[in-house]
Amino acid sequence: MTDFIRFFIPIYFILFFLVSFLGISIAVAKKIGKNPNVLPKNDSAYALVGWYFKLILIVLWIYTIIPLLFPSTGENFRIQILDSDLFQYFGIGLMLIAFIWVVIAQLQMKDSWRIGIDEHMKTELVTTGLFQLSRNPVFFGMTVSLLGFFFTFPTIITFFLAVIGSILMQIQIRLEEEHLLRQHGSVYLTYKKRVGRMLSLY
Repeated sequence: MTDFIRFFIPIYFILFFLVSFLGISIAVAKKIGKNPNVLPKNDSAYALVGWYFKLILIVLWIYTIIPLLFPSTGENFRIQILDSDLFQYFGIGLMLIAFIWVVIAQLQMKDSWRIGIDEHMKTELVTTGLFQLSRNPVFFGMTVSLLGFFFTFPTIITFFLAVIGSILMQIQIRLEEEHLLRQHGSVYLTYKKRVGRMLSLY
């Protein structure tokens, strides 16, 4: 099981990046004629949040590669109470479900998919499909993916990566909510009252 996880985790995040970020972004860019990555590169607080998020992704990527090259790495940081096959299978299941969920949500966004807040082009407010269950299904899926990563490889480092990543996503969500309210007004308010920020259970 340990050897499987060593290979599964880096392959998973490579595929996640290639499909969910690169692949979807290229497809949307061809349709809208611009790069959907609209994260700012100035010295604003919003740009700083984006920079921290990129940093977390880099650290996560490095941390998934190191155990592949050096199998004993991270043994001293393991949370023993969670270090069992049952939790690892649960974590792998969460990661796989999250991957599928995120891709479906991105496809349902169609031309509205963006990495960041697009201040120059009005995007359609998507309220169908997974967006009937969550106002932020992509962020919800990414959060579940980080949680699954923690259960699959339960160390202090993966715990802090999951917590910090989730906090940064919550900040980004609130920034995007303010933007959507400005763009769509009462329509977004009605949608906001009907559907939960992360998940609505009916």
